[in-house]
Amino acid sequence: MTQPGEGRSDRAPTATEIPSTQLPGVPYADLPEPKPLRKVLGPSVLLLAGAIGSGEYVLWPYIASQVGLALVWLALIGVLTQYFLNMEIERYSLATGETAVTGFTRLWKHWGWLFIIMTVVPWAWPGWATGGTTTLSFALGFPEDAIPYVTIGVLVLIGLVLTVSPVVYRTVEKIQFFLVGLIVLFLLYAALVLLGAPGWLAIGRGFVTVTEIPSSVAAIPAATLLGAIAFAGAGGALNLVQSNWIRDKGLGMGSRLPKVVSPFTGEEQAVATTGYFFPQDEENLRRWRGWWRVADREQFITFFVIGLFALLILMGLTFVTIGVGSQAEDFAFIELMGQRLGEVTGTIFYLLGTVVLYSTNLAVLDMVGRVTADVLKTGPLRDNTALSESRIYFIVVWAEIVFGSVILASGVDEPLVLVIIASALNGIVMFVYSILLIRLNRGVLPREIGLKGFRLVALAWAVLFYGGFSLFTIYDEFSQLFG
Repeated sequence: MTQPGEGRSDRAPTATEIPSTQLPGVPYADLPEPKPLRKVLGPSVLLLAGAIGSGEYVLWPYIASQVGLALVWLALIGVLTQYFLNMEIERYSLATGETAVTGFTRLWKHWGWLFIIMTVVPWAWPGWATGGTTTLSFALGFPEDAIPYVTIGVLVLIGLVLTVSPVVYRTVEKIQFFLVGLIVLFLLYAALVLLGAPGWLAIGRGFVTVTEIPSSVAAIPAATLLGAIAFAGAGGALNLVQSNWIRDKGLGMGSRLPKVVSPFTGEEQAVATTGYFFPQDEENLRRWRGWWRVADREQFITFFVIGLFALLILMGLTFVTIGVGSQAEDFAFIELMGQRLGEVTGTIFYLLGTVVLYSTNLAVLDMVGRVTADVLKTGPLRDNTALSESRIYFIVVWAEIVFGSVILASGVDEPLVLVIIASALNGIVMFVYSILLIRLNRGVLPREIGLKGFRLVALAWAVLFYGGFSLFTIYDEFSQLFG
């Protein structure tokens, strides 16, 4: 098999299907043989770790504390829509080894810079790490004034772990597998022991009484509702980094591209991460169908099934512990849940929150670094031999840590507020890239492997879904500002 960085030649035929006006053309190469599920499991686990810490543990339980389980059907729609979005993000990367953002840049050169902005701005707020420290303070009892400083220490620790990792993806994957395992164990305990018949019946009623939406829903701010919809799953640019993760995991054509490694303990390659494309012959199409099946199975089981299970269990647990109409603000509703669960189970619940939210912040730091480094190395820094994608990645990660620390030191440390800011902005980002994925996977990739059929309908729905809620949120915010 061709190794990363090899196989390129001035004489190699260029794949004319892939646009080359904004970035260099890509050569043809055979698609590698597909691997079994057990060897590709990982990218969706990382995405799940990010998803549980955003919408599942925070926003949707908060909504349940205000209006009950009347909107569980909307959460289901959100997770299902993201499953289809994620597979379209993976489609282009499986076929070329390039990230979806690189594909967007091939359509218009300024998309790269815009997606750096759309990644950094919504995700720069350290809401997840702050939330994790807040729940840790509930368990250990240290004072509220210490939360910003503990959080800064956690951010620095995450940065150090990433920096010394020989291959960053492998380290992140091992950590997230362990953390997600702990989370799933608690969810199973909650499902079997804590929810009881009342919780399961309430969840069921939420699915069959779709038209009976309580009037109290109107009291939820539009930004909070859009944020919950965007984070019913992962959300925003966190979905896009699935491209980078499957590349580093070696799925499809991604196995031919270099990986992000530590500049101190890994073996760097300064080559730009543009990809390859495979000839549309019978053997390559057979391999493509194999890769698509295994990637789809990995995404569906891990992200959709386990992700939806986590969301429903945590919403149901909120309902049976604190009921509806709680006046608790920010993370006080989580503190109240822990108190109602009892001393031992409540402490476990708080520690679960710490695990969930710290794992999300790990995913966030990794994601912003990857997306930004990929854009810069394929674009303006393509020919820079001093700055590999790995070095750019670590510069960005530590810049994020410094920015987050400044935010915390300035006194902006309310985790729910920080998460809502990020989530509402990410709903708008998802509207934008839903449109671009249709253009990329239907307009660029050949019909044999491109977007079509019911998946095209699902992407069109995503445009309407996120676009409608985004426009409503913008209208609502302006109405409050000027009304």
